[in-house]
This record gives sequence, structure tokens and C-alpha cells, in this order.
Amino acid sequence: MDLYEKIRTLPTQPGVYLYKNAEGVVIYVGKANNLRSRVRSYLLESSQADAKTGSLMREAVDLEYILVGNESEALALETNLIKQRKPRFNILLKDDKSYPYVKLTMGDRYPKVFVTRRLLKDNAAYFGPYFPSSLAWRVVELIHRSFLIPSCKVDLSRYHPRACLQYYIHRCLGPCVEELTTPEIYASAVRDTRLLLEGRHAELERTLAARMTAAAEAEQFEAAAKLRDQLSTIHQLQEKQRAATAEQGDDTDVFGYHFEDGSLAVNLFHVRAGKIVDRREFFWEDMPELLEAVATEDSNPSQEMGASSFPLLSAERVGDHESQSAQREPNEVPWESTQPEAPFHAGSVFSSLLKQLYIDQRYVPRSILVPADFDDREALAALLTEHTGHRIEIAVPQRGEKRSLVDLAGQNAKQSYIQRFRVLEPSHKAIQEALAEALMLPELPRRIECFDISHIQGAETVASLVVWEDGKMNKQAYRKFKIKTVAGVDDFASMREVVTRRYRRLLDEKQPLPSLVLVDGGLGQLHAAAEALESLNFAATGLVMPPLASIAKREEVIYLYGNEQEPVILDRRSPVLHLVQLIRDESHRFAVGYHRQRRAMRDRVSELLNIPGVGPQTRQRLLTHFGSLREVQQATAESLSAVVPGKTAETIWRHFHE
Repeated sequence: MDLYEKIRTLPTQPGVYLYKNAEGVVIYVGKANNLRSRVRSYLLESSQADAKTGSLMREAVDLEYILVGNESEALALETNLIKQRKPRFNILLKDDKSYPYVKLTMGDRYPKVFVTRRLLKDNAAYFGPYFPSSLAWRVVELIHRSFLIPSCKVDLSRYHPRACLQYYIHRCLGPCVEELTTPEIYASAVRDTRLLLEGRHAELERTLAARMTAAAEAEQFEAAAKLRDQLSTIHQLQEKQRAATAEQGDDTDVFGYHFEDGSLAVNLFHVRAGKIVDRREFFWEDMPELLEAVATEDSNPSQEMGASSFPLLSAERVGDHESQSAQREPNEVPWESTQPEAPFHAGSVFSSLLKQLYIDQRYVPRSILVPADFDDREALAALLTEHTGHRIEIAVPQRGEKRSLVDLAGQNAKQSYIQRFRVLEPSHKAIQEALAEALMLPELPRRIECFDISHIQGAETVASLVVWEDGKMNKQAYRKFKIKTVAGVDDFASMREVVTRRYRRLLDEKQPLPSLVLVDGGLGQLHAAAEALESLNFAATGLVMPPLASIAKREEVIYLYGNEQEPVILDRRSPVLHLVQLIRDESHRFAVGYHRQRRAMRDRVSELLNIPGVGPQTRQRLLTHFGSLREVQQATAESLSAVVPGKTAETIWRHFHE
């Protein structure tokens, strides 16, 4: 049965349809209340005149469909299939970041606390998301310091002979060793931690105050002082202001956009408890065919393509609208593009964007404000209400304070567009803030030290250290290292040696530590550097081990030590990625230059040239084949004869062994 015949025999029930190409790859996913009516609309000449639909139908050779019970089920299934299959003709959410959660492993005998970006069905309690990302790490640090709940990877299902360093620096109750704590004490700490994470600060304060009073009356003054410090921390946490205050008190997400020259920027403001706590950015570029498709669909009511058929490339134009909201007519479409060469319809974009952002998410705010209406807005709100258990409103405000918030998000989207697509050089502080946010650093990075290893098959192995400080490379602080303890090819051991040597010296000389240690390589180099840093026992000197990260070649993925399972993947245009690449490339250049210098010195004094019958070309062949003079010295006559004539091989072997 060919494609057209299959389309004509489709049922009239709600469902999801999947177009496939000749290789069997899903290239488009859509949903419909009436499958036959929706999919047959693709066969109309007026529909195929559309740039996108025409391309889709020329490439599609097969169709599958899945029947569902109602429109809500179709919405959810369509979104899941788009996320799984990533069809080329669908809008794909290209997010610049995901927000972390704090995970409390309630299913364990002794629960631990972690920062994670993945929500699993594992009987753990998840709290968040946290805005900005660094707040999650600060909360976990507070839990370590105040409630002594660990984040380690130690197996707590059994006891161990001795506790780790965290117990001795008073960051852990020590459940890994028998008799260091009791199940009752640990359960009390977990209960307090949960109250903190659930935001039940008043109840937590009452509990801590009662226990502090009881400890003081029992003359347990050290325990009372610790509880007093915990109370002080809770007060500070409550009083901390995160951002400018907004008028409404409910949790709200506010969207705005700016479209220009076929590229789009969307801003999302997170309003929590009446405060704008963070901003999120989305970008799509070079999609003129999408804009044509949207315009054609808008002008052709008979075409029944779903809202999700437009890749997330579309979002609203926030152009020049500073004070126009008050003068806008009630039925006027907000921020419609005035440029005839690039007609743009924002509703289709926000339909797809909201589905991919909120369906299947653990937390959805009660109010979502968007700048443009779309067809399945009420159906999506009903689906989210059903999933979350509380009423979700998706609104398109036309006036008042809510409209002002949407306008504010639009103005910020315009600035995001300018910085992203007009290639403005971001300020030094902006890059620092973005780097600290992306890598979840505890403070703005002032100094970054980066290491790289260079050798050829283990010969003349060297390492480099380059320094980025206060916005520029500090070449006076560069250092070269000859690897002394490693023989042959072992990049990991070489990395351990050089990191150990560097930071042992800084500790001995009481010099300041960098804000970030960066290594060139993947997880192997990252763990080698981490072993070196941990072996130096920073806590014994009263210092904190500096944050550690690595950047892998080719994939350009950044791994953070302690959170390796969730690597940081930055957009190729990101100034943060450009900075990290700049530092990495400089360390590589410096290491390769030093290696070449060492190799040239070795070649100039090569002992091989003193052997009769060995000239520069023979010497070069031997060194290229064996990697180093040491390997040539240790080679047998048979091995040498594979590179040079047998007589010369015998001469070389006798030179080194007789």
C-alpha cells in the first residue's frame, strides 16, 4: 500500500501520525483530533505549495499512526515522540541550560543529598528547580554545613572501618562507621533537611528553637550553639532577596520574543513567590523557509497542520513596543512583524515551545503568560492541570501589570538577540557571570589555570600550564613541566604528576589558589587531576579544593568534577564556550611548542648519529618508529631490522649492548 492510499484509509479518531523517509527515519510527528481529515490536508495543492509542507511530502514515503482516546493524550504523546525521535521537520527545543534539583535519597538506609538535573523514578525526593543554578549547590552546601547530611559515593548499606575527611571537618555525621552516629540522630537531621527543602521554614525554626532550649537547659552548650547557628542560617536564607519584586504573588513564567532577519530570540522569566528570580534564553537562526510556511498556513485556513509542525524556531517578535500596550486595540495581534519580507506568526511557536517545556515536568507554575495566542492553548492548560493536580492558566494578557511583564520579557529578548546575532563583545564581568553560571562555580572566576600534556608515542612528554586572569591571558604566569616519573604513553599519570607538583608548590608557598582548574581532555584526564588534588588534602590546611573541569576535544563537552554524569553542553556561539576553548587552545599551543623544543634538543644531540652507518634520515626513521632513543636502545636486532638493513641493525644493537 503506497503512502497516498494509506492516507485515504486512515481512521477518523484522535491520534498521532509519523511521516518516514526512504530510510525508515521519522521526519515529522503531528497530532490531530481527526487523523484522516488532518493528514489528507497534506495532499492539497495549496498545502504543498507551502515550502515546508512541499519538502516534507517530497521526502515522505511512509506513514504510521497511533490512536489515542482524546486530544490531551494526543498532546502528551506527540511531545514525547518529538523528544525521542527528534524529527527534522519538527520544532526542536534548543535550550541553553536546564535547571538543577536537589535530590534526597529517601529510599536509602542513610539518605544522602545531591544536586542533579535528571529526575528518576527511584523513591527519592526531588526539590526544585532552583533559579539560578548555583543556588542548588549553595543549598546543598548549607545542608552539609548545618545538618551534616553527606553527598559522598560511599556505600552506606554497610559499615566501614574508618570515616572519610568530611566527618573530621564536621560536614558529615559519619553513618559509614558504626557508633559514630545513631539512626535516631540521622533521621532527625534528615527530617530537618526535608523541612528546609520543602520551604517549611517556620516549622523548622520552631523545631530547632525547642531543641536549642532543651540542649541549653541540659547544659549541652556545644549542641545548643550548633542549633543556634542553624537557626541563624535559616533566618538569613529567608531574608535574602534574589531579584526585583513583581506585583503578583503566584509562581508565574513569562515569555517574550524578538524576531529579525530569519532569527529568533525568546526570553523566559521565572517569577517565584512574587520575585523575578531568573531568566532563560532560547535561540533559533536561519529559518526563512519556516517563516514562509507559517505565513502560508496563516493565509490558508484549509490547511490543517498542527501547531507543533513549526520548529521551535519561531517565537515572538518583541520589536519596538515599549509603551504601546496601553494604546493597543483589544483585537490587535501583539508584536506582529511589520517587515513584509519576513511575515511571522508567533502562536504556532509558543504552542510547541510550551509543550516541550512543561509536559512531563515535575513542576509547572500556576500561571504562564505568553505574548501570542494559539489554537490548543486551553487543551494544553487542561492537560497540565491534570498532570500537576492544580489549576494551570495559560494567558495572553492585553493590558495591566501582566502585560507589562510580557513587554519586559520582550525587551530583554531583543537585547539577547543583539548580543547573540549581532556579535557584540560581551563585557568581562558578563563573561565571568555566564561562566560561573554555566559551570556552577561558587564565585566569579578571577583566575583559571589550564593544563595540557604533549608527547609523541611517549617520547619527550611535557606539560603546560597557562593562566587566564582578570579577563586576559597572563603569559608571565605560564609554566612548563618536564614529566619525570612516567615512562611511555600514559597521559593520565602525566596529568596526575603535573597537577600534584603545581598545587603542592602553591600550598607550600602559601600562594592563592585559582578559581577554576581546567584540563584538556575527557573523563580520564579529569579523574587523574582530581586524584592529584584530593591527595594534597586541602582541608588539612584550612583551604577548599578548587573547582575542577575538563573540556573534551571534538565534542567540545565540559565535564565538571563531582557531576560527570551531566556534562555541560554549550551552544557553539556561547561566549563561555569560546572562552574555555581559547584557554584550552592556548594550553595546547604552549605544550606543543615546548614539546617541539625538547624534541629538537634531543635530535641535535642524538647518540644515534655517532653510530657508523646511521645518518640523519636513518635516525629519523628509527625515532619515528620506536618513539624515543630509549626504545631504540632496548630494541632487539630483529626489531631494528624491520626499520633499517640487517647489517645496520646489528651495528646499532652492538653499539648499545657490547
